Amino acid sequence: MAEIQSPQSIDEVIARLRDQHYLGDRRLATAIYLGIRLGRPVFIEGEPGVGKTEAAKAMAAVLGARLIRLQCHEGIDLAQAAYEWNYARQLLHIRLLDEAGDRSRAERDIFGPEFLLRRPLLEAIDNDDPQPPVLLIDEIDRSDEEFEAYLLELLSDFQISIPELGTITARRPPFVVLTSNRTREIHDALKRRCLYVWIDYPDLEKEVAIVRARAPEVAGQLAREVAALVHALREQDLYKVPGVAETVDWARALAALGATALDPVLVDATLGAALKYQEDLERTRGLLPSLIAQAQGRPRD
Repeated sequence: MAEIQSPQSIDEVIARLRDQHYLGDRRLATAIYLGIRLGRPVFIEGEPGVGKTEAAKAMAAVLGARLIRLQCHEGIDLAQAAYEWNYARQLLHIRLLDEAGDRSRAERDIFGPEFLLRRPLLEAIDNDDPQPPVLLIDEIDRSDEEFEAYLLELLSDFQISIPELGTITARRPPFVVLTSNRTREIHDALKRRCLYVWIDYPDLEKEVAIVRARAPEVAGQLAREVAALVHALREQDLYKVPGVAETVDWARALAALGATALDPVLVDATLGAALKYQEDLERTRGLLPSLIAQAQGRPRD
């Protein structure tokens, strides 16, 4: 397969993202373009559900590259993120060679590459892909400061040191995207190595366009009314306001039930597609008639 050329302009990044049904703004496209040209990681921050992870997925498709995703969580360590040894296989190998009377070979062989379990960071650094992969380090804010410090070194030199094998350096460094929901502040030293961009909730027209692009089966009137209803929900005092992903999911759910416009009964039945906490569901249900009227541009009671 022919190698896909990198975008040659910011406008080309926007166009290619649109081809992948991702409607990014110019600030995001600029950060991505410069990240590719300068070999810098892109740090995307924003509220949950605004499209941070989808941006990395779309870029992998744009570049014709493999997406390698590291999902961060509390307590993530080197063994989960970079590599670990396959101890069960090593023990079996030692036992087999022990039985054959070749213990010296067993001790020499067990730290070979075939006994190494490659996790996302090593997979991204040590790759033979025709196109450098896109490494998505998702929700970095869920990890701890020790893991941040490790990433700091990794992103500076694009290399991983394995004591038993030596240092593995990327022949062609991956394109790195880090995302954060800002549940805690990320250390300045890590941010300084990245190009930073904030993704906010889109305006109404853009959110309608996103629904139409990602869920073409949704009728135009329904897409507009669902987007308007979600915008109205975001103005309420909720524990967790719905993101763009929830807007798309809700529109798809209503369309699957045959709706072409907001129907109060179906809206109530599918409210869990947008709101994920019982307290928010209870708080919102009494407001639905007024919010639906607002979304449909009708006078509110």
